[in-house]
Amino acid sequence: MTGILKTTQKNLMLFTGRAHRALSEEIAQKLGTPLVPTEAYAFANSEIYVRFNESVRGCDAFVIQSHTAPVNEWIMEHLIMVDALKRASAKRITVVLPFYGYARQDKKHRGREPISARLMADLFKTAGADRLMAVDLHTAQIQGFFDGPVDHLMALPILADYVREKYGDEQLAVVSPDAGRIKVAEYWSNSLGGVPLAFIHKTRDITRPNQSVAKRVVGEVTGRTCVLVDDMIDSGGTICQAADALMAEGASSVVVAATHAIFSEPAVQRLRDSVAREVVVTNTLPLSEDARALDKITELSIAPLVSRAIKEVFEDGSVTSMFDGVA
Repeated sequence: MTGILKTTQKNLMLFTGRAHRALSEEIAQKLGTPLVPTEAYAFANSEIYVRFNESVRGCDAFVIQSHTAPVNEWIMEHLIMVDALKRASAKRITVVLPFYGYARQDKKHRGREPISARLMADLFKTAGADRLMAVDLHTAQIQGFFDGPVDHLMALPILADYVREKYGDEQLAVVSPDAGRIKVAEYWSNSLGGVPLAFIHKTRDITRPNQSVAKRVVGEVTGRTCVLVDDMIDSGGTICQAADALMAEGASSVVVAATHAIFSEPAVQRLRDSVAREVVVTNTLPLSEDARALDKITELSIAPLVSRAIKEVFEDGSVTSMFDGVA
């Protein structure tokens, strides 16, 4: 036999941007490997520079960055990190997105609008990404925007376990804040033992972002602790209006459960003043000090979920098996 025969070993390397380093460090701790030392800074004109301080040749690279505010800056840093890995001969590059920026712009509502969620996928592919891993995409169709494997992780098991443990002895109902998320609410209902479902009928002015009006509740919520579930809380208007509508329909209390705590102003103030008994979120995005100081906000860690998914991908296992075949 001619040539050189050599058995190679796989090498998992974990990289992080500067947007939410605390989450990346927790994921690294769960995996039992340190984050790769990285130089990252901005030039005087705000251009971003990134360099990894170790050889990455032939590695299985997982690049973590949450697209928190300022979103465009952290997306650009993420893309530059991927480009640096590609040019340094990483064998496979997986982009890990605890929060996928621009996910809400996944279709055209009116003429001459962009589909920015697709543009994001194209940018990462062009930069050199081989695979995407994201937590609770705004819509499942975004998986089809990327020309390659996409691992869609769900925070539902983490959130539902918490709700079941704390409120499982009460009469529950799962409520979707709009008709479009009924499928997710069904998963929630099954996770909580088949409790009743309801949804809020609302209207939204597509010309005015972050504004909607809760019209009426469809479903039986009277006398029940309503678990109001959503993928994200941005300015807090939608979720607070939905909570008000549920209490007006006779709900005994409202517990909000959402994956992504964007909490743009004035979300924290709205949640403080809302009728919600508790607001349960994950740490896919960093919480502000004001949010942490609010007693009714509970933050759960997504790190065990992400670290397990990374391990499954690295070891050629099954990510779908983590969610009973649903993901």
